[in-house]
Amino acid sequence: MADNAVKRNAPTPWTDGASAPLIHFEGISKRFGDFVAVDHVDLAIYPGEFFSLLGASGCGKTTLLRMLAGFETPTGGRILIDGVDMTGIPPYERPVNMMFQSYALFPHMSVEDNIAFGLKQDGLAKAVIRDKVARSLDLVQMSRFAGRKPHQLSGGQRQRVALARCLAKEPKVVLLDEPLAALDKKLREQTQLELVNIQDRVGITFVMVTHDQGEAMTMSSRIGLMNAGRIEQVGSPVEIYEYPGSRFVADFIGAANMFEGTVKGGGGRLAIACPELAHDLEVAHADPLPAGSAVTVMVRPEKMMISRDKPEAGLNWAEGVVADIAYLGDVSIYHVRLTSGRKVQALQTNLRHTEEQRLTWDDAVHLSWHPANALVLTR
Repeated sequence: MADNAVKRNAPTPWTDGASAPLIHFEGISKRFGDFVAVDHVDLAIYPGEFFSLLGASGCGKTTLLRMLAGFETPTGGRILIDGVDMTGIPPYERPVNMMFQSYALFPHMSVEDNIAFGLKQDGLAKAVIRDKVARSLDLVQMSRFAGRKPHQLSGGQRQRVALARCLAKEPKVVLLDEPLAALDKKLREQTQLELVNIQDRVGITFVMVTHDQGEAMTMSSRIGLMNAGRIEQVGSPVEIYEYPGSRFVADFIGAANMFEGTVKGGGGRLAIACPELAHDLEVAHADPLPAGSAVTVMVRPEKMMISRDKPEAGLNWAEGVVADIAYLGDVSIYHVRLTSGRKVQALQTNLRHTEEQRLTWDDAVHLSWHPANALVLTR
């Protein structure tokens, strides 16, 4: 997974009971006929956050964003921004600005005029508009393109102009709807970091909708993972990845090997009977679970060691045969078919040249992992 690139020198307000959220969803629901798009969502987003709503298509994330913007009316609940109830307040009177996936730039206007449009609508003085436009262009490094039309710009440049237009009005919240979807992979990765750095400099709260887990992990201070209209889990990228609260979260964020089992007992370390491995697993787990509890043991592929040699004592282990290898340059992902017939994944960093790799297809291997590198999931 990508590292969290956000500069987070400031304290985290969501861990401080005295901090007040900037945005508060209180029991928000949205129905379209019989279809429940958003189902009683409670969520707090704090000042200065880069918060991502992450999930698959149809999970309700875009509907939640559109209700925050005022483009959709909630069926139930309310939304507060800076303590003010937004019920009945139209989009143009809310302290938010939205950057659409298509960027929605006026094709007949120059870059400068696109950014100035909303400021003119607000009736600001010409000198104030010129100053705000100049500062916004400078912030996104587009000053030398001020006279160009949108069709004369690249996709990445149009994206910057759209962002500059949002920032020029100095809203309390910037809403981003799949902002990088139209960019190619390399430009998208570069723009991710640019967006994070810009947000860090201006200090405005950003709320982004994305289906791309790598994008959310790279850019966010926190992530709200949505599933079927509900918030499945909220946390920092590290919390979501390392400590998923359910099988759904573990499976959605990154790759995960799952083993079904039953708790046999233990304190601090649980002994878990695992029929498909034909032997018990040992997992570090602080909270006691009653014997007989059905659980899932999750192990990330990078936490698994793979070798022809038998593992040392004290490690969990499994035996199998290399069925497939995905070579990705910096790492290789080994798909190992266990003696039970199922496949699991193990990731290995490529520290040596390809021709020196030891493992290949059909090799008999041992997988092993430390008890502290597995996680028990109860739902």
